[in-house]
Amino acid sequence: MRILILGAGKMGNFFTDLLSFEHEVAVYDQEPQRMRFTYNCARFSSLEEVKQFEPQLLINAVTMKYTIEAFRAVMPFLPQQCIVSDIASVKTGLREFYEGCNHPFVSSHPMFGPTFANLNQLSNENAIIIAEGDYMGRIFFRDLYNKLGLNIHEYTFEEHDRTVAYSLSIPFVSTFVFAAVMKPQDAPGTTFKRHLNIARGVLGEDDFLLREILFNPYTAEQVGHIRDELNALLDIINDKDAEAMKQYLTKIRTNIHGQKTS
Repeated sequence: MRILILGAGKMGNFFTDLLSFEHEVAVYDQEPQRMRFTYNCARFSSLEEVKQFEPQLLINAVTMKYTIEAFRAVMPFLPQQCIVSDIASVKTGLREFYEGCNHPFVSSHPMFGPTFANLNQLSNENAIIIAEGDYMGRIFFRDLYNKLGLNIHEYTFEEHDRTVAYSLSIPFVSTFVFAAVMKPQDAPGTTFKRHLNIARGVLGEDDFLLREILFNPYTAEQVGHIRDELNALLDIINDKDAEAMKQYLTKIRTNIHGQKTS
């Protein structure tokens, strides 16, 4: 296939490296210097080059804040049958955009990122493919993610947003709370240092991404659960209730043991 990748950031480069030896790949970025390390692909600095390339598939890997803006900029230069796709972790506004774009589309969410994941070993990572998308587009991404060894799940847009509200907002908010109350430590323990590294990674993410994850309509419910658990734990601590603490630890250990790692 002729595949155009929008954006030469970390995920854009990841998909370029992944696809360029089996497909004819081109990359477009508004900042040409970001493409200086791309390999085995065409590098476009103008949208007119996109028109001449006539891509069959477009993968939008632009920073989430500009995903829809990038789609709108490139649309006039795409063939009518070009499948358009995104890999955004938050799908706000994308379903509505696709409904009016007059192109077949596929939306997916590789649920790993360059901050924490080992991009060379992804067998414990997951990917979501949106069920409403074009059949052939879904097949393409399913085959691609299968080759990476990812665990693949197919959800609707709404199911995806509910999943993200749970799987991202809970660790993000927990990290925010840790960072909000922490003080510099001269001799931090191992657990503290691990949490600190996680916090640095999360807070290194784009502000727009963090905001949109927290503004997901299903996030408030999850944050409410965190508040309720903190209140329950605080009551146990204030009462110094050893039996209640034992029961609480048993409950959360059961939760941990029942959680899949893949």
